[in-house]
Amino acid sequence: MIQDGPEDIAAARDEESSRAVVVSDTPVRWALRGRCPRCGQGALFAGFLKVAAGCTACGLDYSTIQTGDGPASFIMQIAGFIVGFSALFVEIKYHPPMWVHLIVWLPLVVALSLALMRPGRGLMIGLQYRNQVDGSSPVPLRSAEEDL
Repeated sequence: MIQDGPEDIAAARDEESSRAVVVSDTPVRWALRGRCPRCGQGALFAGFLKVAAGCTACGLDYSTIQTGDGPASFIMQIAGFIVGFSALFVEIKYHPPMWVHLIVWLPLVVALSLALMRPGRGLMIGLQYRNQVDGSSPVPLRSAEEDL
């Protein structure tokens, strides 16, 4: 195995000499907690799911970050899997009447969806910021014309 010396590691982290960029998961953790992905201080949300206009601490503009329907589709799949297989297990094991399923599983799927929606949206925002989708990446992106 080839061992890298300290000067090799420093050169790899230098953005001018290499395309290697050290990626941190800190913006994702901060966004999961509803905080600014850049500084971790300002609030990410202005309401339950409404993203604030910008960070009050560092001034990061959140208007460039668009999550679309990504978080909702992932949350529906996660909640549907958990509740669907749980209901199937209970039906096979205990055979309860249909009204028991309605009383147990409908509120559970609503509660699970609402509980996961804000962290899911924060996760998507944190991942977008970490991967710098807005074009401010220190690594230049190749255009389609360059591939031809």
